[in-house]
Amino acid sequence: MKISIIGAGIIGLSTALTLADRGHQVTVHDPAPGSGASHHAGGMLAPTAEVVYKQDPLFPLMLAAAEWYPQLIELTQRYSDVATGYRTDGTLVVARDRADNTHLEELTAYQHLHGMEVERLTTRRARQLEPALSPALAGAVEITGDHQLQPRRFTQALLDACEKASVSIEPYAVHDVDEVDADQVVIAAGLGAAGITGWYEGERNPLDLRPVYGDILHVRVPEHQYPLLTRVVRGFVEDRPVYLIPREDKTLTIGATTREDGRDQPQIQGVYQLLRDAIELCPALEECDLIEATAGARPGSPDDLPYLGRVNERVVVSTGYFRHGILLAGMAARCGADLVEQIDPPISLEACDPMRHRR
Repeated sequence: MKISIIGAGIIGLSTALTLADRGHQVTVHDPAPGSGASHHAGGMLAPTAEVVYKQDPLFPLMLAAAEWYPQLIELTQRYSDVATGYRTDGTLVVARDRADNTHLEELTAYQHLHGMEVERLTTRRARQLEPALSPALAGAVEITGDHQLQPRRFTQALLDACEKASVSIEPYAVHDVDEVDADQVVIAAGLGAAGITGWYEGERNPLDLRPVYGDILHVRVPEHQYPLLTRVVRGFVEDRPVYLIPREDKTLTIGATTREDGRDQPQIQGVYQLLRDAIELCPALEECDLIEATAGARPGSPDDLPYLGRVNERVVVSTGYFRHGILLAGMAARCGADLVEQIDPPISLEACDPMRHRR
């Protein structure tokens, strides 16, 4: 079967590779592969730490994605020897002060209520695991099942794997599904999906997508400090979330703010907030080299759930993954490929109906 994937972020490329591995003739259309939300993502595979209150329909998607991620990594590495940055060291979540610790205790109780594995630690034990953490922390938990990868490296690994799996990468944008010669089309263009026509009736695209910007920083750890951290550290500082992600290339990622102001450049306020909060948790960060500050737009929907489903006999939509795009790629690739092949996905996608916000 001839299949066209519109969009070459991690969602589109993972879906393309899955379909190519199943024996299909796959073409991916994107003028700048990996330049969208995937380029600015942190890369945490954190179905437990990223739980959001009252978003219960999202939990089974996140848990399934995490369960299937090793299969996606294995598939990628079967075709490519490019490093993905995939690490399974686990995650610490820490609280800066007593009020933050109350937040952490409430979140832990909520996670336990939904059957998630979270272990309460003393701050002394947390500092034994990560000596660079501040001695002034008020609370800590460990989540061994939350992992990470390096999105930019993973994108390159996926591109290399797709090429070796005979996926054709066409460097141009598609604005109408009728422009492509394919039996099946997957719209995985992130925010760009809102401008793609030819698959719905009427003048208005049913996908109600909005850009949610986030500032993110990359620092280099000096040789004498490496490794500054050995696992992901997430924290609450005056109730603000912040995360620190150590990488194998001796860099460390700090993120991420959330704003809907339409400004696509990193903001001074956001950079300052991230640095201040990260240093509160890990004071030795002050000695690191700041190498990059960027801002990316995540594709959000009104209910912050993705759009994933078949919309007609020829078109499948896979977009709107908001803050969880890297994690949910493990689910999007498998379920998206099943939808293309008209196989019932192994989990319910009822909450992800692409037509649910049609006006």
